[in-house]
Amino acid sequence: MNFSNIFIDHTSMVIVSLILLSFVAGFIDAIVGGGGLIQLPGLLINMPNQPLLTLFGTNKIAALAGTSVAAYQYSKRIKFDYKLLLTISFFSFVASFLGAKAVSFIKVETLKPIILVILILIAIYTFIKKDLGSIQTKKLPLNKQLLFGSLIGIIVGFYDGFFGPGTGSFFVLGFVVILGFEFVNASAYSKIINCITNISALIVFIKNGDYILDLAILMAIFNIAGSIVGSKIALRKGNGFVRIIFLVIVSIMILRYGYDVFFKS
Repeated sequence: MNFSNIFIDHTSMVIVSLILLSFVAGFIDAIVGGGGLIQLPGLLINMPNQPLLTLFGTNKIAALAGTSVAAYQYSKRIKFDYKLLLTISFFSFVASFLGAKAVSFIKVETLKPIILVILILIAIYTFIKKDLGSIQTKKLPLNKQLLFGSLIGIIVGFYDGFFGPGTGSFFVLGFVVILGFEFVNASAYSKIINCITNISALIVFIKNGDYILDLAILMAIFNIAGSIVGSKIALRKGNGFVRIIFLVIVSIMILRYGYDVFFKS
C-alpha cells in the first residue's frame, strides 16, 4: 500500500475535502450519530465514477475507526449493562450482515419515502418532548429491555448494513424513547453497537473487495480525530447539548431524504 498513490489517483481538492468531511463526520457521530450523512455523501460527490458498493465499503472502514475510538471514550465514563449490550449487539450484528447482503437486491430509493416519514415523526416527537433524554424516564424490567433492545438491533442493524447514514441517531432515539435512557447513555450504547454493525457489514464488503484501502485509512485517521473531540464535548456538556445536536442532525436527515424523494431524478 502506497499512500502517495492517493494524490496520483485523486486531486488535492478531493483529498482535502474528504479529510475535512471525515473530521466533521467523526465529531458529529461521536456526539449523537449521523456522521454517515456527511461522510458518505462526501464520497459520492467527490468520487462519482466509483462503484457505489466500493464507496460504501470505504465509508464503513473510516466510520468504524472513529466509532471505535468514541466507544472507548464513553466506556471510561458510562456504566453498561453488559447482558443488554451483548444481546442487542448480537442481533444488530446478524441484521447488519443480512442488510449488507441485501444491498445488491433491494433499491435504496424504495425505502427513502418511508425513512423520510419516520424522520419527520422523530423530529416532531423530540421537539415536543422537551425533557426527552434529560433523565432516565423509565426503568423497564430486564426481560423487556432485552426484547425491545433486540428489536431495535434487528431493525436499525439491518438499515446500517443496507444503507447506513443516520444509524447512530436511530439507535440513540430507540434507546431514549423505547428503553428510557438518557441521551448520553444512549449515545454510549449506540457507539458500541454501531461498531458491531459496521464490522458485520464490512465482512461482506471486504470479502467482495468493495473498498479503497489507502483512502479509507486516511479518512479513518481524521474521523478518529473528530471522534475524540466530539465524545469529550458530549460527556462534558451533557444531555441538553446532545439533545440539541440530535435535533439538528435529524433536521439535516429530513432535508437530505426530502430532496432525494421529491427532487432527485
